[in-house]
Amino acid sequence: MNCIVIDDEKMSRTIIKTLCAEFEDLKIVKEFSNSMEAFKFLHSNEIDLIFLDIHMPGFTGLDFIKTLKNPPKVIFTTGDPKFAIQAFEFNFIVDYILKPVTLDRFKKAVEKAKKLIYLENLEKQKKSPLNSSQLKEDHKNDFYVNIDRRLVKIDLPTICYVQAKGDYIFVKTDDNEYEVHASLKKIEQKLPTSLFLKVHRSYIINVRKIIDIEDNSVLINKDVIPVSRSNRPDLMKRLDLL
Repeated sequence: MNCIVIDDEKMSRTIIKTLCAEFEDLKIVKEFSNSMEAFKFLHSNEIDLIFLDIHMPGFTGLDFIKTLKNPPKVIFTTGDPKFAIQAFEFNFIVDYILKPVTLDRFKKAVEKAKKLIYLENLEKQKKSPLNSSQLKEDHKNDFYVNIDRRLVKIDLPTICYVQAKGDYIFVKTDDNEYEVHASLKKIEQKLPTSLFLKVHRSYIINVRKIIDIEDNSVLINKDVIPVSRSNRPDLMKRLDLL
């Protein structure tokens, strides 16, 4: 984590830097003796954590955090206990440490900050449209069938058609045929509509595998698949998109 220290006392800044050196993942990128200098720095630099004193001349630590538009996490380090309740009104305040700062107390505050930053980053990744699209892209070709108590992966683009036969379905691929105990309706729900279309009460086909079409059937590889009258209009619409 990239950090900065803001404290008007040089000795206090040195102590914080020394304590940070105990953590391999903490990096002090800058130190400041007043809040205004830090404010200018944050305007063009992103950091993860601020170690901030309360009492500083001209612009206090509490005044400073009120100016931050996108605040990082903040740990107050101060000799004054009376501002703790006021400080925790801000949700980005991680901890309020009283001077003199001990290593054990410092470690607790840092671990808390690391956990909060990790959880926030995880939540951002979950909400990210790019992450969501990538996840869909990674799994859109995944299709598993249960055969003899084994989960067998089938690449969706290789499926030619799916046929219902009683309590079973047959999944015909370019190279194999799989018998699965399932309903056609259940399988239909798992197949992407961009590739597959139900053309008959017993058949779902991969529209990209169609070789030829007649009035009431399609040819896929060497197999003739019936097309019901009610499903034919949907098939013709889909072909226009290919």
